[in-house]
Amino acid sequence: MWQPRGRAAASAMLPGMSGRKKPRIAMVGAGNLASALAVSLHEAGYVIEQIISRGRTASLRRTRGLARQVEASAVTADGAQIWADIVWFCVPDGAIAHAADSLAGAADWRGRVALHSSGALTSDELAVLRKRGAAVASVHPLMTFVRGSRPPMTGVPFGIEGDRKAERVARAVVLDLRGKPFTVRKAQKGAYHAWGMFASPLLTALLAEGERVAVAAGVSRKAARERMLPILTHTLANYSRFGAAGSFSGPIARGDVATVEKHLKVLGKILGGREVYIALARAVLRDLPAKNRSALERILKA
Repeated sequence: MWQPRGRAAASAMLPGMSGRKKPRIAMVGAGNLASALAVSLHEAGYVIEQIISRGRTASLRRTRGLARQVEASAVTADGAQIWADIVWFCVPDGAIAHAADSLAGAADWRGRVALHSSGALTSDELAVLRKRGAAVASVHPLMTFVRGSRPPMTGVPFGIEGDRKAERVARAVVLDLRGKPFTVRKAQKGAYHAWGMFASPLLTALLAEGERVAVAAGVSRKAARERMLPILTHTLANYSRFGAAGSFSGPIARGDVATVEKHLKVLGKILGGREVYIALARAVLRDLPAKNRSALERILKA
């Protein structure tokens, strides 16, 4: 087994983080999530020792750029020697287990904490490191990360699942980031991640569909984005204040059957538009207040 040289295997202060001495962190990956997380950790006073990447040219270039920003070393997985207290895997879901396996010999894992940030997969993706003595957990920020945007972690909910020790450490780190940690049970990870899909990716898909309908109304996609923002922002404000039922409005809420029929007729000429409208309208009739339900159900089935 690889043996650490010149430093204790892991900080004895990790579990309770007594004295609030912050553990040292190694990040695996340099994508959108890893970049936002590393910068937030650095700003919160954490020492990022290493950013570990694959040896591919593009990956290594991103890793070096991120490492410069957070005063870390950029290393490749095949040459890594890990001294950090926490190793945080921020790689695609399908690569987590492989990345953990490739780094299994890079440290004495006894007493260390290994985290990954998949929303859909459980902490068992890091089982190879658990067997070597690490406490492991999944720590997923309920936030969207896209190229060119690095949202702060302040106020961001983090779903946490894993070993008790790793959960305690992860909660302390999230609180330092001013995030909001909460527990997700292993059996609930699939539903948890599907919920996140509705909150952002599928919402984005709905907005894209709205742009297509706007084009049929003679409005360009760019203009549609601009003109939808006031109603979108106010809808979210109403949702935050009143909940879904209290913020729902429009012809279905009023039971305006004639208007819904007109919508369906027009949307039949837009590829996919009618199907999306019907699926959402049926969800409305199941979950939200609406008048003339029977008549609306009939025209949606027709």
